[in-house]
Amino acid sequence: MIFLYIVIVITLVVLIIINLPVFGWLPGGLRLAKIQQLANYKSGALQNLSVTPMQPEGVSFFKILKAFFLEKHPNKVPDKKLKIVEPDLDALPINNLPELIWFGHSSYLIKVDNLRILVDPIFSKTPSPFSFIGSKAFPGTDFVKAEQFKNIDILLITHDHYDHLDYQTILTIAPNVKTIVTSIGVGSHLERWGIPEDKINELCWNESISITSHLKFTAVPARHFTGRKFKRNQTLWSAFVLETEKSKFFLGGDSGYDTHFAEIGKNHGPFDLAVLECGQYNTYWPYIHMFPEQTVEAAIDLKAKVLLPVHWAKFSLAMHPWDESINRVVAAAKESKLQLVTPRLGETIILDQYLPDAKWWQEE
Repeated sequence: MIFLYIVIVITLVVLIIINLPVFGWLPGGLRLAKIQQLANYKSGALQNLSVTPMQPEGVSFFKILKAFFLEKHPNKVPDKKLKIVEPDLDALPINNLPELIWFGHSSYLIKVDNLRILVDPIFSKTPSPFSFIGSKAFPGTDFVKAEQFKNIDILLITHDHYDHLDYQTILTIAPNVKTIVTSIGVGSHLERWGIPEDKINELCWNESISITSHLKFTAVPARHFTGRKFKRNQTLWSAFVLETEKSKFFLGGDSGYDTHFAEIGKNHGPFDLAVLECGQYNTYWPYIHMFPEQTVEAAIDLKAKVLLPVHWAKFSLAMHPWDESINRVVAAAKESKLQLVTPRLGETIILDQYLPDAKWWQEE
């Protein structure tokens, strides 16, 4: 009987934990029906355009866990605070040119056409459901707080992973956001967190929404996956094309390299700026994240004039040194003669006017 009671208690505790709000909700009702009608929905889950195994043949999940936790990987975290620039979040753009402020990882603020667009904000200490689990934010990268974002016009969420859809950050920022644009299915999480349905705009691949007469978002394919608990790929993962009257941006989210970049470049390019991931890669998962050289290839495929590499400089979610990805991107961009912008965290870049490219991560 004692053993039975222990099993019952453990089962109840597990059920309570996995149903906490932080994990969100799986899509249901009309939202699920729409997802199930998509061309890339097969065998009970959403699929990538190309066959995309989570890891290559011969690499097991346990082998990855062993490499991640038991093997030594030097320089995964910087040995001192990163130098940042204190941003003026509320300042108006200079000469009405588009501006972008990067906060580390894949979080950034775009100021364009008198609108403020916040992308994939994560201002928690860890990219996980609980603060005591996972990689801690690098020293010095907590220079902005979610409470500072009081006047966001558009919140853009590319997909539902914890390092892109952060529960605590969303709870703080969402009440003051005018509208949310995201991938189909992500709205189920947001609604569970108390966000009104009429504030949420979910897009399938190649669907568009016009926020104003001069500003439009189009969801486009990425090569990745989703899931906040055990069941993967029930919500969509997307990149987004942002078109304004005078500028065009590619907002990449997470993606492995594939032919979809060239297709997007053909159909939507050229881009004034492409924001693409360049960190958290490994040969153990080569299809769902890009290697730095592939980041440059993707920018070229997109016909991007300038590349901003993100998905680094805040968390260590892979085994490579914390600054290896940016060093490799810089080398590859130089070889390909692709213009790169490498702002410090918090530094404002101004399209066509101020595109800093200093190697600040190498400075003493």
